[in-house]
Amino acid sequence: MSDKIVKISGNTENAPTSPVSSQTVAFSHYNHISAQLPIDPKTDNLIAGGIKEQTEQCFANIRAIIESTDHVLDDVIKITIFLKDIADLEAVDAVHATMFHGYLPTRTTYAVASLPMEGALVQIDAVISNGEGTPPQEPCDLFKVAENTRNAPIRSTSTQSVAFSHYNTLSAQLPVDPESGEIVAGDVAEQTGQCLKNIKAVLESIDVPFDDIVKINIYLRDLSDIDAVDNIYKTFFPDSAIARAVAYVPARTIIAASDLPLGASVQIDAVVSHGDGTPPQEIEDRHGIVIRARNTENAPIKSLSMQTVAFSHYNNISAQLPIDPRSGEIISGDVQEQARRCMENIKNILQSVGHVMDDIVKVNVYLTDMADIDAVNDAYTPFFNGDLPARTAVGVSSILMDAMVQIDAVVSNSEGTPPV
Repeated sequence: MSDKIVKISGNTENAPTSPVSSQTVAFSHYNHISAQLPIDPKTDNLIAGGIKEQTEQCFANIRAIIESTDHVLDDVIKITIFLKDIADLEAVDAVHATMFHGYLPTRTTYAVASLPMEGALVQIDAVISNGEGTPPQEPCDLFKVAENTRNAPIRSTSTQSVAFSHYNTLSAQLPVDPESGEIVAGDVAEQTGQCLKNIKAVLESIDVPFDDIVKINIYLRDLSDIDAVDNIYKTFFPDSAIARAVAYVPARTIIAASDLPLGASVQIDAVVSHGDGTPPQEIEDRHGIVIRARNTENAPIKSLSMQTVAFSHYNNISAQLPIDPRSGEIISGDVQEQARRCMENIKNILQSVGHVMDDIVKVNVYLTDMADIDAVNDAYTPFFNGDLPARTAVGVSSILMDAMVQIDAVVSNSEGTPPV
């Protein structure tokens, strides 16, 4: 673990605390906020009321965490909203619209099978811009660059693309025809193609090639559609001669959504490398910072994703299933053993690139049975020696290969990627 840039974890008593996560983990020019449930921090109980009140409480908790780090809500780059019932989206949007002034972050919204607290209807996490950086970086005023293009669907609740420092975050793209504003006709293959076309249109509008994507998340209402999705997906990656020469594909996570906005079968979001940075950073050739993608035989290797994709001061880890990398099969055992195998796979990946588990800044845990969360936590926490990462946990209807758990991660990368 390099000490060139310091990871700063924090908690405030003005938001709910957890024994398995830090509320906020800042590293370099980003700050990762753990998923917030509609819990009153004074009582540690779910607040009274319906979806409106619960959404307000989630945002109140996020605001309290952000303000504890001397930031404001308008520093949010990305919001992810997890709903028990997609029919509540209109009520959530009404609250969301009051939170941001003159600027909208990127956003991903989907329905999940369960949340970590009985009676919770919504959970929200966030990624925050951190212009001053973390020590020993010199504080500076970096600017967010938020963009929309008419060549992709424009939403009243989010911006298509928000660049900050050396990363660019894209809102989840639904299979919507930007001209009609409607879901495209056809099956999941056609819908997947439209999602990826929308992402490509957003990137082209900001003069960024498709192969600058470092992480993709695919949300499917039916995981049995994954083969049809992959048949389309691999026609988009790799997208350039350079990428084809090294067989580059981004890190990837596949998530079973209980439902999606507009009744879509699929939606896709992305994190993109942004080599030239945002002002007042010096503009440089976007290929002057190198995407470094790696696989190790000590973790499962997949043909359509790299295990780890590092760029600048972050490293994105593909979702890890509880697969024995020697056999390629799901391990036998209960959910605790499966969670431990997921974490071992992540650990092996990090060790292969000279990192340790305490370099992780954010973890996402997906469970097929939320009742298993305590068993997962028992397997999870021993992997860390220092402050725990920010974390989001949700229940999903299914996981690939009939696994009970899958886990992905975002990792601090103090040494950066060349030519840093």
